Amino acid sequence: MAEIVNLRRVRKDRARKEAKQAADANAALHGRGKAEAALEEARAAKALRDHEAHKRETPPGDPDGV
Repeated sequence: MAEIVNLRRVRKDRARKEAKQAADANAALHGRGKAEAALEEARAAKALRDHEAHKRETPPGDPDGV
């Protein structure tokens, strides 16, 4: 005799499985982890600080900045 199956549960399980596969595919294409995003932000901030540190200061009355 065949096993009794709750069709609603099977339908919901299938929908969950498909949604998880779609989410995993999107994460692989677009997603970054929280640590990766924080690292990239920290590197960008450091690069900006380093760049700003190399600028020359101009006297207040010098319009050319040379």
